[in-house]
Amino acid sequence: MQYFDIILFALIAVFLVLRLRSTLGRRNGEEKQGPTDVFGRRPHEDDSNDTAHGAGAANGAPQPSDNVYRLPDADKATGKDQGGVAPDSSAFGVLQEIQKTDPDFTQQDFLNGARMAFEMIVEYFAKGDKDGLNPLLSPEVYKNFAAAIDARAEKGEQEETTLVGIKSATIDDASFEGRTAYITIKFVSEEVSVIRNNDGDVISGDPNKVVEAEDLWTFARNIESRDPNWLLVATETPDEEAAK
Repeated sequence: MQYFDIILFALIAVFLVLRLRSTLGRRNGEEKQGPTDVFGRRPHEDDSNDTAHGAGAANGAPQPSDNVYRLPDADKATGKDQGGVAPDSSAFGVLQEIQKTDPDFTQQDFLNGARMAFEMIVEYFAKGDKDGLNPLLSPEVYKNFAAAIDARAEKGEQEETTLVGIKSATIDDASFEGRTAYITIKFVSEEVSVIRNNDGDVISGDPNKVVEAEDLWTFARNIESRDPNWLLVATETPDEEAAK
């Protein structure tokens, strides 16, 4: 019975990994380039654009060493009210075209996978885990992330990020370039993020402050490919998008 339990748990683990990779995962060689800065943000600055949640939220914030917390509603992104797009949206026709080519594609599954990818990528980047990041990112985005991790290591700095939760994940845009589909998700998340030096002193950020962050992440996939996986190909902020 002990051997049977081990085999059963192993099969469940393999199923969960394959389910994630069936939504977002391996590189396909058709991605457009991402920005030169990681996440498209000004990382770890305390300015007026960051939204704190007051002393009550700060006192109850998880410790940064815990890294990432899953929200209870992380798998409930279904339909227009939970992040999908309305039929009169300009992105709706693109999503319909994707579904014609891939009948298994749904907004619900895509948003669920995007949430999972967001959590994993934020965690891997904070830990400096380039091997974990590699299968989730396009080559250009991976190069930017890896360079930032290497630069941090050379300075003797360590990043600690606690993803308190994803408040929302909504489809912001969808488009085609050739046969490659691009879907942009707007994430609104709550995070605690600091950078420490070799002595453990905080040199950026506040370990007792929960900050609300907004990110636009674009995922891409060649819809004619048999590979069903999507890659993160660009990151930016709504402010950068508005400035274009």
